[in-house]
Amino acid sequence: MVAEEEVVVVWEGEKEGEIDYVFKVVVVGDSAVGKTQLLGRFTKDEFFLDSKSTIGVEFQTRTLSLHRKRVKAQIWDTAGQERYRAVTSAYYRGALGAMVVYDITRRWTFENVARWVEELRAHADGSTVVALIGNKADMPAGRREVAADEAARFAEEQGLFFSEASALSGDNVDRAFLTLLEEIFAVVSRRALELDEARRMRDGGAGGGEVLLLKGTTLDVGSIMETSAMKKSSQCSCS
Repeated sequence: MVAEEEVVVVWEGEKEGEIDYVFKVVVVGDSAVGKTQLLGRFTKDEFFLDSKSTIGVEFQTRTLSLHRKRVKAQIWDTAGQERYRAVTSAYYRGALGAMVVYDITRRWTFENVARWVEELRAHADGSTVVALIGNKADMPAGRREVAADEAARFAEEQGLFFSEASALSGDNVDRAFLTLLEEIFAVVSRRALELDEARRMRDGGAGGGEVLLLKGTTLDVGSIMETSAMKKSSQCSCS
């Protein structure tokens, strides 16, 4: 859950100031599930009915304040077409967060989610925070082909956050992205504390000396995702 007093949204270009963190987030999923529209809604509060398929990789940014730190979310929009898969795989590297998007009105896009998650885990860091997003939640119930409960169960099994959203209406889009960014912030903060503690131990508590780099060490956030996201999956999916 994102606490209102801890998150202050700042649209890009409104304020000048130093950026404390840059969080790279990749948005993946089949073609035409609404990845670009979700990104446009979050970064610019825009929606285009005539949006065309993304070619290759594009990215947009949005700057906001998390826990008194200025964070620039650099969100990469990847093409869903098979012919671009080899190109986009390189962009997973360095991602702190990822959204796997499917269309709740087209079941095969949900059935392909497992493949996207597998590819993401093969190329991204083990500590990458991942969210599963069912787009087009505004559509009539008769057009739904993927039940929210089914998607929530899959997300729980995979250790993912889960939410449904609508790029068209804007419902739950901000919440989905901000929840992901909050968890990324938590991971980054914990990693910084671990590095600081390791440095103090190495320096005997003196507090000086150079920063110790823990090469090959990754932070497992599976327990965070299960406790803070999976137990609230039903709440996230209906707001």
